[in-house]
Amino acid sequence: MAWLHVHYHSEALGMPVPMEVLLPQHQHGGGRGVENPGPFQTLYLLHGMSDDHTAWMRRTSIERYVERLPLAVIMPAAHLSWYTDMKYGRDYFTFISEELPAICERMFPLSNLREDRFIAGLSMGGYGAIKAGLVAPEKYCAAASFSGGLDVMTLYNRLERKFVTDIFGEESDLKGSINDLFANAELLMHSTKLKPDLYMWCGTEDFLYEDNLRFREHAKQLDLPLTFEEGPGDHSWGYWDECIKHIIMNWLPIRKAGIKGEV
Repeated sequence: MAWLHVHYHSEALGMPVPMEVLLPQHQHGGGRGVENPGPFQTLYLLHGMSDDHTAWMRRTSIERYVERLPLAVIMPAAHLSWYTDMKYGRDYFTFISEELPAICERMFPLSNLREDRFIAGLSMGGYGAIKAGLVAPEKYCAAASFSGGLDVMTLYNRLERKFVTDIFGEESDLKGSINDLFANAELLMHSTKLKPDLYMWCGTEDFLYEDNLRFREHAKQLDLPLTFEEGPGDHSWGYWDECIKHIIMNWLPIRKAGIKGEV
């Protein structure tokens, strides 16, 4: 598995951006790695509000979990954007849902098929991942949230006023907008678009637990394809490390062909 530090100029954001990339290495037999040279399935892995694009590499064993899988992992920087085309700022949702997959599939041997693209994230990144699954279901076949900030109508009044209005605008602009996951879930289920598989985990001691339960009930009423799991836990990395391991090993439809050794 190669670990790449990538810097490039984003047209969507109008500025240079970094990302961390885990890329399977082609081996010509005899090794324990992936033998096929791609194109690989890809997991876009999003950071939370208090972190950056390096967090998943620093705080979890993500490299070890994917080291013998034909799966690339892309970890982009989104700063404090909430993965949103900001009211007063940059177009981070356009970046994450359109530009990033396109440019990564030009740079690296990645599959451009919907069924080979996955997206996941924690906290703010959980919101971004579920939003991408609901709003751009033609791009991602699966989206996962760990302790996600999924109810932005509730979060709006928890966050600092200037910060939240720069991202979402006024509270009256938020309800029913592209940034309202509850509204987007309804729009998707009343459309003819493909429906992504969704996964949610939240600890029962997490301050976002009730928000997650509200979205779970909303998704259940709409009959969205959602797997919801919970357990003891708060808003911390020890649980998110277990979450990413769990979905890689047990939930994502990752092809196992071409793997040497045991996973």
